[in-house]
Amino acid sequence: MYEIIYNLHSFFAYIVLAVLILAVINAITGLMGKRMFTLEKDFRVSLFALIVSHLQLVIGIVLYFVSPKGFGAIQEFGMGGLTSAARLLAVEHPFINIIAIVLITIGWSKHKKLMEADRKFKTIAIFYGLGLVLFLSRLPWGQWI
Repeated sequence: MYEIIYNLHSFFAYIVLAVLILAVINAITGLMGKRMFTLEKDFRVSLFALIVSHLQLVIGIVLYFVSPKGFGAIQEFGMGGLTSAARLLAVEHPFINIIAIVLITIGWSKHKKLMEADRKFKTIAIFYGLGLVLFLSRLPWGQWI
């Protein structure tokens, strides 16, 4: 079961990153091009990025508790006994990515309350962009690629 969830989490991360990059680029180009915020494109791209991010969070939480590298590593070695690579997987990666998803969720909630297109694009660009930067900062690059 662990292998299936691990592979799903790893594969789905590519989708999340691609959609999140698309949402940030879409927001920046919409802001710079003074476009109208449309439901057909802009709303759906942002919503899809929110949805896939939350799905990845759910998969990641399940993986955290079934993986020997997540909560199991903390139980086995304690917080002080973790190596830097183990600490990345057991503490930093989950914690920072939860913060990233919280930022994405805040950006989504704030943009819905705004009426002006430029403010919507700016809100999405900032919050989704910060979430993307946090995701990229805590990926276990050596194990993932």
